[in-house]
Amino acid sequence: MYKKIIYKCLGVASIALIFSACKTPNLVGKKANTDVPGSYNNSQDTTNTAKVSWKDYFTDPNLNALIETALENNQELNITLQEIQIARNEVKVKKGEYLPFVNIKAGAGFDKPGRYTSQGALEANNDIKPGTEFPDPLPDYLVGVNATWEIDIWHKLRNAKKAALKRYLATVEGKNFMVTNLISELANSYYELLALDNQLDIINQNIEIQSNALKIVKLQKEATRVTELAVRKFNAELLHTKSLQYETQQKIIQTENQINFLVGRFPQTVSRSSKVFSDLVPNTIHSGIPSQLLENRPDIKQAELQLTAAKLDVKVAKARFYPALAISADIAFQAFNPAFLIKAPESLLLSLAGDLAAPLINKNAIKAAYSSANAKQIQAVYNYERAILNAYIEVSNQLSNINNLEKSYDLKENQVEALTQSVTISNQLFNSARADYMEVLLTQRDALEAKFELVETKKQQMNAMVNVYRALGGGWN
Repeated sequence: MYKKIIYKCLGVASIALIFSACKTPNLVGKKANTDVPGSYNNSQDTTNTAKVSWKDYFTDPNLNALIETALENNQELNITLQEIQIARNEVKVKKGEYLPFVNIKAGAGFDKPGRYTSQGALEANNDIKPGTEFPDPLPDYLVGVNATWEIDIWHKLRNAKKAALKRYLATVEGKNFMVTNLISELANSYYELLALDNQLDIINQNIEIQSNALKIVKLQKEATRVTELAVRKFNAELLHTKSLQYETQQKIIQTENQINFLVGRFPQTVSRSSKVFSDLVPNTIHSGIPSQLLENRPDIKQAELQLTAAKLDVKVAKARFYPALAISADIAFQAFNPAFLIKAPESLLLSLAGDLAAPLINKNAIKAAYSSANAKQIQAVYNYERAILNAYIEVSNQLSNINNLEKSYDLKENQVEALTQSVTISNQLFNSARADYMEVLLTQRDALEAKFELVETKKQQMNAMVNVYRALGGGWN
């Protein structure tokens, strides 16, 4: 009769447990919007520069050698590779959680109960053999195997493993994005170094021109054709140009060291081809169509994988509301004397148990974890959408930049040619007393600035070529 009552109570409790556990809070989710414009400039050409290997995109052998070294030695990249290894191990951890855990165990100890306790009195009055009491104290020896297994009814553990796998793949895409950024940063620094070399050449040429002009002005002062003021002005301009020389030399050293840092080596001279800088022509860019960004950009694929992992996390958090079934089993040999330990079946110990448990009261922590997982999922949606929007804007900006820089370079080239001729003309006029020294100085300064700007525009052209390659998702493959 009592057994029936107990069974009925257990049945009612189990049903109440399941129904109570299956009630989960209603949360509002969000779906990612992956729509992008159909084209960048009304072109439907699907040819995409991002598919070109960096070895073919960059043709300077010195730059390519630097990139090769950086991909092998860059510390930040190698740190990321270790993060990938950590994420890979996390997948193995999660995979092992839904498989049975089997442990081998061995132990030894002793127990001495008080004689005037129920256990002590029992041991004193029950002989193992006639005339022999239980040992006092009572040793305990055990050797056996224990197994535990949580049955993954609601796929909580499998979804956790899948989430870990998605995060591992996201770290791989993160590494690819780092490779793309590393290549672009290295290429930009290399072209900046070439530009500084050319600016230094321009400064040296101007120093020579201004030094000759100063000699002429000094002779003219001796001939009383100009005053000491003209000499001082020409000398001041020469000193200003010489100060630019040292400033540019320092910039060259810093840029070289930035390149050395990226390739993972101590400061040394960077091999380069500075003489051909003015003849460099940016590569022809094929932007393809915007939808290809979802395939080519590693940061977009990383955000997508993180979103998938976040969705799986929500499922894992939701499964914690449901009953969990665990099975445990033991098989062992246990005896108070090592001599009896291998005697079966007397010393054989067997156990098998099932455990069904679910949260019933005070589920605030589980509800909070579920709500947080959902919030992180929505956060991942916004991050994914932001990555897509950012990629499109980057490509759009760089395509426009390439077009405008091409027009600007042509105009600055004509400006430099005109000012170079003006320097010659102003010197001739000054020598024939038809122009004052201020006109000569201003013309020389304008010509120097125009040449600097021309070199700077060429550098910006090459940087735009690098940046659009990165924006399209090129370099990592």
